[in-house]
Amino acid sequence: MPPYLPSPRNSLENSSSRTSCGHQTNAQFKNAKNSSGQLSLLESKSQLRLSLLPTTTTITMSSAAQRLSQVISALNGGFEVAQKAPPAYVAPEATTEKLDYADLPFIDLALARTPEGRKALAQVLVDAMHTHGFFYVVNHGYTPEQTAHIFSIANETFDTVPEAEKEAYRGKNETVYEGYKQREAWTIGDGVRDQIEQYSANRKVLHRAHPQALRPYLAEMQAFAKHNHMNILHPILRLMAIGLELPEESFVEQHLFDAPGESSVRFLKYHPRSVEDEQKTKQVWLKGHTDIGSITILWSQPISGLQILSPDNQWRWVRHVENALVINAGDVMTFLAGGFYPATRHRVVRPPADQLNLPRLGVFYFAMANDGLKLLPHEESPVLQRVGIKRVCKDEDAPTMHQWRSGLTAAYGRTVLVPSKSERGVEEDLIGGIVVKHYN
Repeated sequence: MPPYLPSPRNSLENSSSRTSCGHQTNAQFKNAKNSSGQLSLLESKSQLRLSLLPTTTTITMSSAAQRLSQVISALNGGFEVAQKAPPAYVAPEATTEKLDYADLPFIDLALARTPEGRKALAQVLVDAMHTHGFFYVVNHGYTPEQTAHIFSIANETFDTVPEAEKEAYRGKNETVYEGYKQREAWTIGDGVRDQIEQYSANRKVLHRAHPQALRPYLAEMQAFAKHNHMNILHPILRLMAIGLELPEESFVEQHLFDAPGESSVRFLKYHPRSVEDEQKTKQVWLKGHTDIGSITILWSQPISGLQILSPDNQWRWVRHVENALVINAGDVMTFLAGGFYPATRHRVVRPPADQLNLPRLGVFYFAMANDGLKLLPHEESPVLQRVGIKRVCKDEDAPTMHQWRSGLTAAYGRTVLVPSKSERGVEEDLIGGIVVKHYN
């Protein structure tokens, strides 16, 4: 996968400087071949590409690549540019055990390019959200090779960064997921702490500092974040708007890439636990919960562990589908859609026997609304006017996205949950006057 080439921070349009090859740096790029097959670096206001030199110029491929690295590094604030791919992460085989899988529908984003296709997909999405609450997405724009490359970067995040450096980049703000979360930061139950490492990067990847091992891949991580937001999240939000008979951009405008907010790329690694811990927690690695944001995009991986709570109140496994995405709605969509798109209850449990002692690597994009957005339902929706609005709270008590994510992030795994007085197997927390439930 070639590195993503971000737009320069400073315009080079009026520059009169030349590269070492003698070409104007403000030239427009052309990808025409000549007989020499040699490359020179040219720069423009909007992008960086390679243009072929005339046959009389002598330059090696290595020097062109070196110059490209230097320019992109300067534009990225000194970040390195990948000269080679990270060590390949070899994904384990999927389980062969017979598990009780949820029968999730598929949404083919290639069909979302036409109004007719979006209308048909919107009905599939509505049905999915009213049954299992999860669905697969295919034809999302990344090839299997590109997806494997992202998993390799994710694995580097945990396997090659020294513990001292992880500590230096550990998230210091309890109200936002950023940098590393170390193992044993959360209480799972009965005195057992979690064995989950995670690394979170705000979607503006290049705006924050990162460990040395990740710096060669930051441009690719930035491209990955933008792809998730613009080419996956936004099409899904358009389908959701159609399902509520709203203008297609209604939810998109509440989830702008450039608005202040904490949508983020997140890498996770679940480490195997002791037999004693498994017994104490009844093999639950992460209690049943709903996600705090709008939409969660999980890049499917082969180690089973994710379960969803089906309408019949049974926990069912989510099957791995190669190069597919697993999508669910979070709390924010419950707010904005007036209960029409309920947040999905799910948990993580110990993998099946043939995957027991394998670490479980995860790649996610957690989407949240614009930070300043007050989480109010779209009362103008003809659908909500027909079926009724299920409010999470009174409109005057509705939090902003910033208030909601900050409160839940600070509380998760740290506060003492109280058993529900009305629902068996449910524990509760109170965030800003709103009851947050955990399912076990």
